[in-house]
Amino acid sequence: MVCGGFVCTKNALCALNILYVLVSLLLIGVAAWGKWFDMVSSIRVVAGVIGVGVFLLLVAFVGLCGALKHHQVLLFFYMMILFVVFVLQFSVSCACLSLNTDQQNHLLEVGWNKSEATQRDVEKTLNCCGFSNANYSSSCPASCFTNPTPTPCHSCSSIIQRYASEVLRFVGGIGLFFSFTEMLGLWLTHRYRNIKDPRSNPGAFL
Repeated sequence: MVCGGFVCTKNALCALNILYVLVSLLLIGVAAWGKWFDMVSSIRVVAGVIGVGVFLLLVAFVGLCGALKHHQVLLFFYMMILFVVFVLQFSVSCACLSLNTDQQNHLLEVGWNKSEATQRDVEKTLNCCGFSNANYSSSCPASCFTNPTPTPCHSCSSIIQRYASEVLRFVGGIGLFFSFTEMLGLWLTHRYRNIKDPRSNPGAFL
């Protein structure tokens, strides 16, 4: 069977969905590991990462079932879901790569103000207090605040911005990579749906 035939396309589609299964399990495992070791105390962050992992796992499961059974309806819905995910992920990835410093700072401040748990995690991890300036009148889990030293606490924005551009480029690059794998999945699924199973009844439709 030459590459591009029924078996080759089926195996390629199954391999792609197995990759998605591994990525989804990695996301769920990392989120659970971070919560278990108290590295992330924000329930929203953990729930969001786990939610993305579960969604990707369900999509991969639909793709695997459709590929193994050559099920036209499952493959059709799999194509529709992949297309929607591709559009959203490609848009977010391009936005991450195109943000300037002022836009990055604004988004960071918005995210900072949404969750006190996230603030405590960042302050404890980066050893900083406050977003724009250190506020010594309130509590702060940073070691520079709990154990006063001659060096005052830095604001978290000055530390976060050192890595924001690199993180956004990394996230945008990873997002673009997976968006291209989704395009590959769309092409393989469309091709696979229109190939007749050589083991099926010759008179049957696909």
